[in-house]
Amino acid sequence: MTVPDCNVVPLPENLDLNRLAFEVPNTRKPGQTGNWRNALWPELITPDNQPIKTVQDVWAAGLAKDPKAPCLGWRRVLSTNPLVLDKEYSWLSYNEVDQRARNLGSTLHRWFESGKLTKANGDLKTVGIWSINRPEWQITAIATQNYGLVSVSLYDTLGPDSVQYIMNHSQLSVIFCTVDKIPQILHLAPHLPSLKVIVSIDDLSDATRPLLHAWGKDRGIEIAEMKDLEALGKKNPHDLVSVLPTQVATICYTSGTTGNPKGALITHGAFAVSTIANLHGNPFHKGGPLFSYLPLAHIYARFVELLSFSMGIPVGYYSGDILRLLEDAQTLKPVYFISVPRVLNRIYAGATAALAGGGLKAMLLQRAIDAKLHLLRTTGSTDHFLWDRLVFRKIRALLGGNVKMLASGSAPISPDVLDFLKIAFGGTVMEGYGMTENCGTCLRGLGVDNRTAGSCGPPQPCNEVKLIDVPEMGYTSFDKPYPRGELCTRGYNNTIGYYKGISLDLESVVGGINTFSDPENTKKALDADGWLHTGDVATIDSSGRVSIIDRVKNIMKLSQGEYVALEKIENTYSSVGLLANTFVYGDSLRDHLVAIVVPDPVALVELAQRLSIASDVKPTDIPALDKLVADPRIYKEIMGAMNAAAQKAGLKGFETVKRVHISNELFTADNGMLTPTFKLKRKEATIKYRKELDNLYVSNL
Repeated sequence: MTVPDCNVVPLPENLDLNRLAFEVPNTRKPGQTGNWRNALWPELITPDNQPIKTVQDVWAAGLAKDPKAPCLGWRRVLSTNPLVLDKEYSWLSYNEVDQRARNLGSTLHRWFESGKLTKANGDLKTVGIWSINRPEWQITAIATQNYGLVSVSLYDTLGPDSVQYIMNHSQLSVIFCTVDKIPQILHLAPHLPSLKVIVSIDDLSDATRPLLHAWGKDRGIEIAEMKDLEALGKKNPHDLVSVLPTQVATICYTSGTTGNPKGALITHGAFAVSTIANLHGNPFHKGGPLFSYLPLAHIYARFVELLSFSMGIPVGYYSGDILRLLEDAQTLKPVYFISVPRVLNRIYAGATAALAGGGLKAMLLQRAIDAKLHLLRTTGSTDHFLWDRLVFRKIRALLGGNVKMLASGSAPISPDVLDFLKIAFGGTVMEGYGMTENCGTCLRGLGVDNRTAGSCGPPQPCNEVKLIDVPEMGYTSFDKPYPRGELCTRGYNNTIGYYKGISLDLESVVGGINTFSDPENTKKALDADGWLHTGDVATIDSSGRVSIIDRVKNIMKLSQGEYVALEKIENTYSSVGLLANTFVYGDSLRDHLVAIVVPDPVALVELAQRLSIASDVKPTDIPALDKLVADPRIYKEIMGAMNAAAQKAGLKGFETVKRVHISNELFTADNGMLTPTFKLKRKEATIKYRKELDNLYVSNL
């Protein structure tokens, strides 16, 4: 069998940064732009024009590069009380990982064939994974992809209701999990009719094993250990099960903001073309490693690790404690650091903290930053013989000192932070854009393009994009200087729909999987021509760089990647009797929410009397009311009432407003703050309170 190869596709020698994407002629339609494609590689990547067609091919290509090379690494626990971790990483080679995955996959395949494990709707053989990032997570995932099974990942931020929903929705008959998750699953067992086997990826202790087996037997569920499944498969090996690009590789559930999570169906072909696309114009450094701490349950980390495997690059996992993140990085000394704005903002804040203190240290740092920014913007270089040695060497040491590629995704990042990271770490620093529904792949800036700050770069070679007018928000394809509208993307990397949903034109998209039965959510995301409607508002400049500028719906993403439904949160705070109006605002470059609130005048006067602040103020006396809302005691009472409402409604921490500005101007249709049907005009409110909103974030630093 010939193993297909994965290789980096270099940038063209005659690279023109003024033409990174182009609008395909004769594709414009009323109310939208034409279709924009990558100008460097205009032919859309599909499994039909590439040797790599499935996730199996991706893994085989990486394995063939050097089977003895390190693949998956972790820090061994030397002591639990106190916790002591090894000062070096331990490694499994590519060959060892492949063999363990074959052993595990052989057993799972036989269990499905024998009926011990049952198929889900659509004839899918679903396998659950619930664990932090660690080698066993990927060994299980590789086993599923090599034996025609479908992985379903869960993650720690899910509450018990969502865990139960996903396990039932995907009809899991087996789930792999860490030992601490087993009691949680057994508690839910009476409500999990499909579940038959729980597999502990940890070795069970002699004391724990009989207790869990007895509890499982009482619940009608078998408790097994991963090592035993591997041993069984080693004794009874089975050949890999061939798959097609159109077959589902994983069901990736979105965290959701309202209602239940939705399970995006990602095919083998989608993963393959996303991998190939990201090899175009991306500099890779032999040996790696990649530092892995972003949850593998999300598509971003999943496809990044798959990309690493394609090149035979090792992946080192963090220890599981976010507080030890820098310690882990300094131990691993990664070459690739893939992150999100929330973490990168902290690195930026820590590295530049000296600026606020003044003195010689602050002066030297500022001179170093100014000199390197000038160099970056005039020559494109990120190297400086003096400042790199005196200043930035220490900053690079925060992540181990060897980072040569740093990427940001999941949410927008400040251009200032991105430029600082470029001059601080050197190498390649880039920003991209993707979502679960397009396999985390849509846009990507080029490392050599120093004009990308604030944009996500051009379309990837595997998909085209277009903008559709959003007239109710004032965005059109004819806006100047550049078109604006809802970003839509089309390509083989798109989901074929949500689980139990029907994609309207699957035959033209992926080859005709149409056995699902929930068309409503799928129709909202995918139209009849195969375009995925992202819900993000974007603009495309004359060079083809795409920037995300807004959300179509009142749902936005915070800097740590969490989605929040602003209207839902406003409805929660509407229960606070003190308040007449609430406008909740989120900045995608920040990790928390703020709000503009307007107290009910009568309630405000009553509160002032109760607190003995004022006894003779009338609800119609605006100057007197303005004095009241400036009183810290009033602010404390309002925040206390809002926090109580948030707690009662079960809002998560990132959904809770952290600071408010109190105004006495009621929202009305007459002053343009409300529609005739009394709905908040969010854009107008943002414009009106721009200064106050900015101050709320500044004062919370």
